[in-house]
Amino acid sequence: MSNLQSNVYPYAKVGLPAPSFSLLSTKNIETLEEKISLEDYRGKWLVFFFWPFDFTFVCPTEIRGFSDSYEQFKQLDCEVLGASVDSIYTHRAWIQTPVEQNGIGAIQFPIVSDFTKETAEAYGILDEETRAAHRGLFIIDPEGILRYQVVTDMNVGRSVEETLRILQALQSGGLCPVNWKPGEKTLA
Repeated sequence: MSNLQSNVYPYAKVGLPAPSFSLLSTKNIETLEEKISLEDYRGKWLVFFFWPFDFTFVCPTEIRGFSDSYEQFKQLDCEVLGASVDSIYTHRAWIQTPVEQNGIGAIQFPIVSDFTKETAEAYGILDEETRAAHRGLFIIDPEGILRYQVVTDMNVGRSVEETLRILQALQSGGLCPVNWKPGEKTLA
């Protein structure tokens, strides 16, 4: 039985409820038995991002970047959650591997295992050929509505700075023109 909510659309769609999930996480790095669900984030903003596989080259740069900026997200009442299709045990090994040895070391937010690939598929980012998740990033509002999504090629990392800017634009409630930055006037 799928742990995802049924959706009229085959994939996640901006402006609609984000596909639900309940996945094993690194929240308790010792037991790896604690699940995280989308519903755990109700009442807060959520940046939910995927990468193709652990122990690769671009992925650690992104994860470390989001971890280094985690306090900025927290100040904006936003949580960060990472995911890949690797097992929860691979995630733990990657966290426990030093950065100098292609690990990510300790990070500020949990990561979840989408080992069944159902969540990546529901979010429309599962590569059919490789069965890896593309680099998908989703911003979900406190009511569980998907407000922003970006998907990049597996070789291109995302910008933490741009993610923060988009989050603040969404939170402003106004019409934000091109290159809008926090503190600037909106169009309405």
